[in-house]
Amino acid sequence: MGILKHSAAFPTVSGLPWTGVNYFCTTRQGGVSGAPWSSLNVGLHTDDDSAHVQANRLLLRARLPGEPVWLNQVHGARVFDADLPAEQEPGRLAVPPDADAAVTTQRDRVLAVMTADCLPVVLASADGSALGVAHAGWRGLAAGVLERTLLALRSRVPGNTHWRAWIGPAIGQRHFEVGADVFAAFVDQDGQAAAFFAEKIPGSKWLADLPSLARHRLHKAQVASIELSGYCTFSQPDMFYSYRRAPRTGRLVTVAWLGDAGQR
Repeated sequence: MGILKHSAAFPTVSGLPWTGVNYFCTTRQGGVSGAPWSSLNVGLHTDDDSAHVQANRLLLRARLPGEPVWLNQVHGARVFDADLPAEQEPGRLAVPPDADAAVTTQRDRVLAVMTADCLPVVLASADGSALGVAHAGWRGLAAGVLERTLLALRSRVPGNTHWRAWIGPAIGQRHFEVGADVFAAFVDQDGQAAAFFAEKIPGSKWLADLPSLARHRLHKAQVASIELSGYCTFSQPDMFYSYRRAPRTGRLVTVAWLGDAGQR
């Protein structure tokens, strides 16, 4: 189970300490939004009062060394380079870039992905020299968003062979029923992926273990150290938003940045 930390502002979930890497995922607690988004909703696209969302984002910003690099997540596999020249930085643009992952090698550059059942994944070199975050629903995961994030990171620090990953709160297998299209999207490209599907209705419905599918793919991509948070967003309504449990809901955010470990 991931580490739940409480502070005067709001509780967060994280994993084991990393050299040079700071990261956490918010819970739904500690914000200002009313029902059904109560209370720390950071998603501007959720029909919540935008003033409440902005107030929640200010609470988040107070815990960070800089403004987060927000993405317009589209359930794809595009990786955004968060170290682009200043005039191209998403924080200075009205519309964040369409992407489901971002990478950086700059200290205190805060990467962010929003989730409400999908996987938030933090990826970094073991020495803390390169960092990526990814939003991986089943579509993005099957399309290779994690592998593409690793490819982008490896191009930034050539020769670095030691990588770590943290897979944050997401929907658990017992609540993630999928059809033949999802089963085929993984198993047709990798027969070993069938081990992460429990057949519920023969040939028609399966229960998919999304975190384990991600861990499997990361292992194949030669990520040696992978930690799962152990939290299920669907089954813990007091702590997490879940789109599958209630489509009219808020969004969690996972943030990560390079710097001295222990700042979070």
